[in-house]
Amino acid sequence: MKQLPWLEDSGGVFPPASEAFKEPNGLLCAGGDLVPEILLSAYSQGIFPWFDDDQPILWWSPDPRMVIELDAFEPSRSLRKLLRRGGFTFSLDTSFAQVIQSCAAPRNDDAGTWITGEMQNAYTALHDLGFAHSVEVWQDGALVGGLYGVAIGKQFFGESMFSKVSNASKAALSTLAKQLRRWDFALVDCQVANPHLESLGAVEIARSDFLDRIAVACSRPHAQCRWTLDADLSKP
Repeated sequence: MKQLPWLEDSGGVFPPASEAFKEPNGLLCAGGDLVPEILLSAYSQGIFPWFDDDQPILWWSPDPRMVIELDAFEPSRSLRKLLRRGGFTFSLDTSFAQVIQSCAAPRNDDAGTWITGEMQNAYTALHDLGFAHSVEVWQDGALVGGLYGVAIGKQFFGESMFSKVSNASKAALSTLAKQLRRWDFALVDCQVANPHLESLGAVEIARSDFLDRIAVACSRPHAQCRWTLDADLSKP
């Protein structure tokens, strides 16, 4: 039986993503920590952390990989109508801590509960360095939805999203997609398939294709700083 590698045994060097387990799909290795250097190394190789409070740090690179192709992204008619009439306004990087805390809050599907305090601290450190970013959705002055993720070069790796009112997370992703396309990004990593992402047009691609594409995108320069949303996107 194949043994799960530990980062401590390899001097902190990740195994190739191609060596990940088929079951559970994408489990690659365990251990290490969540300091910025390790996280950035992981993301640039198509690897991300995902673990519960009572587990060691687990690193994943599933095959296939769910992505949003930005050139092909087109909001549905219902989403376009929502953006026009939903009373939403949008921003980037103005409330990162509030967004990640909202993503971590327990919900009916338990989707946020894996975002431990350790994870929140790690991504906040990346945000302070200009690598992690948030999208905020506001309604009547209240934060009602958003998402966060990591950007290296011209590649965005989505991590989690939340909605406090119907469709707010969809509105956040749609707004981010428009901005990233203007900045000449090509792909948003969505990690693993789920119906919510599929409803937004996310598709699965082979891990090998994903790794080739992010290698190019991560090497393309983009400002490492707090992001600002184009004014015409802040209020549709």
